[in-house]
Amino acid sequence: MSFTALALVSALTVAAPPQTTTPAPAPVPAPVPALPPLTVPPYDVAVLAGATPSPECGGLYGLQGRAWCVSALLTQVGGLAESYIADLGGKGWLVAAGDANRVVFVRRKADQTCEGLQMQAFYDTTAVATPTQLGFLGFGVVPGDVCAGQPSGPTAP
Repeated sequence: MSFTALALVSALTVAAPPQTTTPAPAPVPAPVPALPPLTVPPYDVAVLAGATPSPECGGLYGLQGRAWCVSALLTQVGGLAESYIADLGGKGWLVAAGDANRVVFVRRKADQTCEGLQMQAFYDTTAVATPTQLGFLGFGVVPGDVCAGQPSGPTAP
């Protein structure tokens, strides 16, 4: 091989783009194992008139085993949620936060710590909403002392 040919091969080798490797595919997360349905409501949540217990939470959003659920016709879920807010309010639960489909309740215990409860309204959004479609209210415990870090009384300016 002549010097010119050798220089050209060397230049091509040096100038060649670096070899790219195909990145390894992202690991596929393991499926979340199904939890047994919750059959006991948290705290003192009751099955109110118009509600039907739904231990599987309609099989929606992975809530089975993570929430205690009731169902009603989708057209009645809003009124049922209002009934639960009133019922829990009568049991000492205060509405602490929320949005259009979620309410967070808090209740102070005798030892001055607080317990929390969340109510979430949901339905199967993959189906066409009809008057006969079921809607759900899911209830779950907010873990820990939800009042921790909150001032217990007025603070000095």
